[in-house]
Amino acid sequence: MRRRSRKAKILATLGPATENRDMVAALYQAGADAFRLNFSHGDHAGKEAVYRIIRETEKDALHPVTVVADLQGPKLRVGAFKGGKIELTQGAIFRVDLKKSKGSAERVALPHPEIFAALQPGMDLLLDDGRIRLRVAKCGKDFAETEVMIGGTLSDNKGVNLPGAVLPLAALTAKDRRDLAFAVNLGVDWLALSFVQRPEDIAEARKLAGPNVAIMAKIEKPAAVERFDEILELADGIMVARGDLGVELAPEQVPSIQKQIVRAGRRAGKPVVVATQMLDSMVRAPEPTRAEASDVATAVYDGGDAVMLSAETAVGAYPVETVDIMHRIIDRVEQDPLHREFLDAARTPPSPTAADALSAAAHQVAHTIGASAILTYTQSGATALRAARERPEMPVLVLTPNLAMARRLGLVWGLRCIHGDDARDFDDMVERACRAARFRGYAETGGRVVMIAGVPFGTPGATNLLHIAYIPPFDDRRHADRPVIGDE
Repeated sequence: MRRRSRKAKILATLGPATENRDMVAALYQAGADAFRLNFSHGDHAGKEAVYRIIRETEKDALHPVTVVADLQGPKLRVGAFKGGKIELTQGAIFRVDLKKSKGSAERVALPHPEIFAALQPGMDLLLDDGRIRLRVAKCGKDFAETEVMIGGTLSDNKGVNLPGAVLPLAALTAKDRRDLAFAVNLGVDWLALSFVQRPEDIAEARKLAGPNVAIMAKIEKPAAVERFDEILELADGIMVARGDLGVELAPEQVPSIQKQIVRAGRRAGKPVVVATQMLDSMVRAPEPTRAEASDVATAVYDGGDAVMLSAETAVGAYPVETVDIMHRIIDRVEQDPLHREFLDAARTPPSPTAADALSAAAHQVAHTIGASAILTYTQSGATALRAARERPEMPVLVLTPNLAMARRLGLVWGLRCIHGDDARDFDDMVERACRAARFRGYAETGGRVVMIAGVPFGTPGATNLLHIAYIPPFDDRRHADRPVIGDE
């Protein structure tokens, strides 16, 4: 099995091309660290079957595997046309309204009163992922007369975007609420929340999801960008959904927003996933374009926690090859000395707390003495997140008795999680940590590791100890920590 020496993680979407045991195992072997279940497609029975396959793969791999449930969110679409499609020409007048009848070259149904409530003259409506642009000339509570600014072919049920407007829509539809309850009961580790516009959307999802699942805010609306700091404060993680974001914002805006979000997530110690169209040509081709390879590399140079594959692994013709090439791109970037320079230049000063001070000190000590690894004991995950925020050059091994936390941390930069019993005392902690590092290949006999933990053991958030340990010679593995789900 390929050893995961790289720090940035790969999140692979499962779909019709990969929703079977052999393909899930192959994707994991190729380098996928986490799997995304897209609730925009399929039914609950199918999602449960795939989830069980992931957990079977996890047992075979002896390593925690992260599962992300991506909720659909509101889908704004035009209605159907009499002939299935029409042609819109620039300068033509086109009406959208609430009438249920099929559309024509003059009008179409737009069955979303919320859009009309937000429309004002001069606003633009984007149809079919921005390929068609309409400008509102006159509007009311149930209609809008528009001028076609950019024409083209418009077919049934194409999507609608309203740039620059905060729509009076909740991020969670009735379908999303059902999907959320199902996903939480299933045991997923993260919920990715679509159509986030305001921090209240995160608070609502949190209330429904409860404490056992992390909330990831998908940044795909300009309104979310405007209130990003408030959203980041409430969310556990962030996804930069560049495809939808790029529809409502000018293309030149998206790269800088991506960088700002990655930097802000790192400052907050919360994982950021960079998503959408990263290796899109590999849906059909066995190799990516050089521009796509550069796009993946940029996200890694910026210090993003994870990069995501969507259609490439869900419906693409080369899903395993896609994961493999993404792994190779990440691995190559992380070997580049410039990568370390970029990470160090963006390091966030520690907050004036004991836990932050110890995490920063652990990195400095490990660097100074040439330690093979940093090891953290954690219950809540807070210590591990602080250690990852430092972006150390050596691996961070996370020992935790909390299997759910071990799975959740699988999206975080540089963390390698080991699930097992909590340490009984200080000596037991040192022995467990040294055995974990030695027998999993992260340190050699005679090498040194730096440990951070909290005492008394079992107390969440009590990081107050830093210790340097030498790896002693171990004659056998009889007393090695045997986790339920261990590292590979």
